[in-house]
Amino acid sequence: MRVSLLTTTPVKSLTVHHPDHLDLSPEGVVGDRAFFLVDEAGELVGCTKDGDLLRYSAAFDPDANVLEVHGPGGLVRSAPVVGTGAQVDVSFYGLRTVPSHVIEGWDELFSDAVGRPTRLVRGESGGFDVHGVTLLGTSTLEALAAANSTESVDPRRFRLNIQFDGSEPLAEDTWAGRHLRIGTAVVEVGGPVKRCAATTRNPETGDSDLRTLQMIGAYRGRQETPEFGVGFYLGVYADVVVPGRVRVGDEVALVDTDST
Repeated sequence: MRVSLLTTTPVKSLTVHHPDHLDLSPEGVVGDRAFFLVDEAGELVGCTKDGDLLRYSAAFDPDANVLEVHGPGGLVRSAPVVGTGAQVDVSFYGLRTVPSHVIEGWDELFSDAVGRPTRLVRGESGGFDVHGVTLLGTSTLEALAAANSTESVDPRRFRLNIQFDGSEPLAEDTWAGRHLRIGTAVVEVGGPVKRCAATTRNPETGDSDLRTLQMIGAYRGRQETPEFGVGFYLGVYADVVVPGRVRVGDEVALVDTDST
């Protein structure tokens, strides 16, 4: 098995990028979802409801501490990241709470994008749902498309960090509790990822144009997990056991626990 695609974004719910490498730390993918958006009440703002966010992309230079956001017409804003001093505890769907700091100068841009007051915040830890890394086999995505008589499904809809070739469809679902060496990193595979309506949105326009949840249901039905209950699942979570770098083309291999 080999890594075929890497996916990340510095601002949760904006368009994703596909770099040639990712660094994995004990907290997950370094820089992934370092920033996220909240409303006046401190609740998460995301592309499930606000699809126009997918028309924007972001890049962050941690050395210069500068965030750039591009919109449909090009660069919208580039500025150093400066905190206001205001703090907010952000709940990630009731699964975890992330202490966060409000960043100055971005309210107007993101409020205009979603049509209501919205603030940019930076978390003290990454903006992942529960576990720091997500995985998906290319064959699983291909099988999903085939089961629904669709030529292909854009992997950007699922926003999973590491996609890999060379496995059987849904093989990743059988690896819970196993260790997986990817590049120089080792992760412990967890349970499946519950999918939401954000996957129905076009990754570039934000329009709801594909019934992905119904497609998952047609392919494999509904599942139930102790962590998330009944729903439509695709891809799996993982936790970092050994930090390291993952590159496109790196080998992906199951390893014995005592070999890590």
